[in-house]
Amino acid sequence: MQTPTANPRGAEFWNSTMGHSWVSQQAVISDVFTSVTSVSLGAAAAKRGERVIDIGCGTGDTLLAFARIVGPSGAVLGVDISAPMLDLARHRVAETGFGNVTCALADATIYGFEPRWADLVYSRFGLMFFDDPIKAFTNIRSGMKAGGRLVFVCFRTMPESPWFRVPIEAARPHVPPQPPLDPLAPGMFSFAREERVRGILTEAGFHEITLKATDVPIHGGDIAQSMAFITQAGPLPALLENATDDQRRRAMEAVRNALAASIGADGRDLHVGLWLVSASA
Repeated sequence: MQTPTANPRGAEFWNSTMGHSWVSQQAVISDVFTSVTSVSLGAAAAKRGERVIDIGCGTGDTLLAFARIVGPSGAVLGVDISAPMLDLARHRVAETGFGNVTCALADATIYGFEPRWADLVYSRFGLMFFDDPIKAFTNIRSGMKAGGRLVFVCFRTMPESPWFRVPIEAARPHVPPQPPLDPLAPGMFSFAREERVRGILTEAGFHEITLKATDVPIHGGDIAQSMAFITQAGPLPALLENATDDQRRRAMEAVRNALAASIGADGRDLHVGLWLVSASA
């Protein structure tokens, strides 16, 4: 049975090739995002006994972290639109034996959250894909206690994230021209503009809104791991989508050379430019 959704295109995207790619690359993606996860969990500051909703919980990295932090007296709800990713998250939760975690395959725009349940709503890169973000955040707020905390991390503009900009600039000369992207369309960089994020959250009823610009190093590891990530996640796969085999080969070679020239021995010489966003319900 299909999951009800307000965003059929997004649901199709995350339940097809991209969702399965994130599952197959789970260990690599978890490693690459080590610093991002640490910084954003620190900002969330979950406490023992709290109830947490993790929106776009994906394959479960942050879900498991929250389960440990809140302990058996707390509870964690993970929500994601991607069946393959959520299946892996459920498997990982079962393996750890946590009894305080529930997973919901759902679109947070229309999911029936238990009213005034959560002390904290958190997301690591899971909130930029809504077709109707005001409706989505309004619905999310309905599941939060009065004064509950919303904390999430999202990307600033692509030029502010060399981890993505360097491979894109290397590949672009070798592939067909791409049409300009709509900066407001659902996607990785749709929350790049501070005023847009503030406007959405204000319209959805949040207050005490803060955005902190933060540059976070990426744990690219060696070139093989960096290539495994960058060719499966981020904006590069879309750039290569309509390339011929020869164009793809030349683009991949250029990307590999650019990364080799940019990342340090520990793979951390490139960073992503993020907003750390917080607000109160």
